[in-house]
Amino acid sequence: MRFTAAILSIGLTRLTHSSAFAPVAITAASRSLSTTTSLSGGVLTDLVNAIDAPRITKVPAAAFSTAAPSPPTMPDITETEVRALFELWNQALATGDSRIVADRYIKSPMLLPTVSDQPRTDFDSVKDYFDAFLLKEPQGKILEGKIYIGDGWASDTGIYEFTMGTTGDKVKARYSYNYVQEDGQWKIQHHHSSVMPEEIALGKSITEDGVRELFGLWNNALATLDPKKVAARYAREGVLLPTVSDVPRTDFTSIEDYFINFLKNKPQGEILESHVTIGKNTCSDVGIYEFTMGSTGAKVKGRYSFVYVWEDDEWKINHHHSSVMPEGTMAQPIKEEEVRNLFQLWNSALATEDPDAVAKRYAKNAVLLPTVSDVPRTNYDLIKHYFVGFLTKKPQGEILESSVTIGHNWCQDAGIYEFTMGTTGDKVKGRYSFVYVWEDGQWKISHHHSSVMPEPFLGPAPKPVEESVEGVDTILS
Repeated sequence: MRFTAAILSIGLTRLTHSSAFAPVAITAASRSLSTTTSLSGGVLTDLVNAIDAPRITKVPAAAFSTAAPSPPTMPDITETEVRALFELWNQALATGDSRIVADRYIKSPMLLPTVSDQPRTDFDSVKDYFDAFLLKEPQGKILEGKIYIGDGWASDTGIYEFTMGTTGDKVKARYSYNYVQEDGQWKIQHHHSSVMPEEIALGKSITEDGVRELFGLWNNALATLDPKKVAARYAREGVLLPTVSDVPRTDFTSIEDYFINFLKNKPQGEILESHVTIGKNTCSDVGIYEFTMGSTGAKVKGRYSFVYVWEDDEWKINHHHSSVMPEGTMAQPIKEEEVRNLFQLWNSALATEDPDAVAKRYAKNAVLLPTVSDVPRTNYDLIKHYFVGFLTKKPQGEILESSVTIGHNWCQDAGIYEFTMGTTGDKVKGRYSFVYVWEDGQWKISHHHSSVMPEPFLGPAPKPVEESVEGVDTILS
C-alpha cells in the first residue's frame, strides 16, 4: 500500500494537534515529507511509534490539566503557640501536683532531667521526678529560645531560669522541648534539661554576702518551729555537731531529733562576727552568733562553722559545728536579784494554768518534792501530773523571805512564800527551796522542795538564839 505526501502530511498534522504541544521533530518531519511522494505503510507506522508513543507514556496527565495549582501546605501551629506550650507546663508546676505536670508529657516520653541521671520514659517515672522537684516551688522563665516547626512536630530550645519559691534561689539551665500531637493535644515528646556547663567547670557562683544570707534561710526555718523544715536545710550527708548535745548528728532523722528539743526555746539567731571562704561548689561561714530564746528572753552566744555545698540546685549545710563560748564555761554570771526573779518565771507559768508550761520550767533531771503530795516527782510527766491538780486552785505566789546562794553555773533561793488561791481567795504560806542550773542556754529548776509551815501542826518551836557582841544571849524574833 502506498500513501501520497499529502495524505501523510494530513496525518502528521492531526498527530500534532492531538497533543498539548507540537514537538519540533513532528513539524520538521511534516516539512520533509512534503518533498516525498510516497512511503510504505510499515515506514509510516515506525515513524509514528518512534515520535508519538514515548510522549504518550512518559508525560503525566497533570501536565495537560488546565486546573489552577494547589496552594502550599501551611503549618498547623505558630511560633507564638509553641512558646505558649512552655507556659502550660509552667502553670502545671505552679499547681504543685506532680500528676498534672506528668500529664503534659506524651504516653511514652523521654525526660532527661536537670538533677537526675535516670531517663524518665513513662508517666510514673516522670511523676516521680517532679514529686521531689515541686517541693522547691519552682517557677520558670525563658531567657533565650529558638523555635522550629516541622511536619506534625515543633521544638523550642534555649536557656531558662527557675525561681525556687521555698528559698528565693534563681537557677539557670539549658532546655530542649520537642512537641508532638497526641489525642488532639500538643504534648512534650522529649524534654532535656541540663545545668549550665560553665558552672560545672567553674563552680556555682556566689558572693560573700550571698553566703551570709544562707544563714538567714536556716534562721527562718528555726522561726517555723518545725524541726523537719530545719533538718531539710542540711545536705543528704550533712553532719551537725550541736551546741548542747554530745552526739554527732549525721542523717535527717538525728538532726530533726536535736531540733525537736532545741526549738522549744523558740530560738532566733543573729551573726555577730563572720568570716567567709568560697570554693568550687562549696563555701563556708565561720564566726560568732547569738541566740535570743523567745521562751525566756535569755541571750546565748556561741561559736559556729557552716560549710555549704551545692546540692539539688540549692545551697545546703554539709557541716555545722556549734559550740559554747569557751570563756563562758566558767560561771554563768547572775546577780542575787536576778536569782529571785527566776521565781517570777515559774509564777508566770502558774498564771497560764497550763501544766506543760510549768513543767517546762524544770531541768531535764529535776526533782520536785511538792507541798501536798508524798510522791517525789523526778521526770517531766510526773511534775506535769502534780500541777494538773494544783492549777485548778488558780494559785499565785509571792516571796516573803528569801536567801540566795550563787555557785558555778548553779544558784539557790530558799525561804518562805505565800500563795493566794484564785478560786477561793485563801492564802497559804509554805517553805521553799529552789536550786537552779544553767541548762540549754537558760536557768532551769533542778530541785524544788516545798513544805507546809510546821508550827500550826506541831506547835511553836523554841526561838533560836545568838550571842550578842557583849556576850549576852539575844532571842531572835
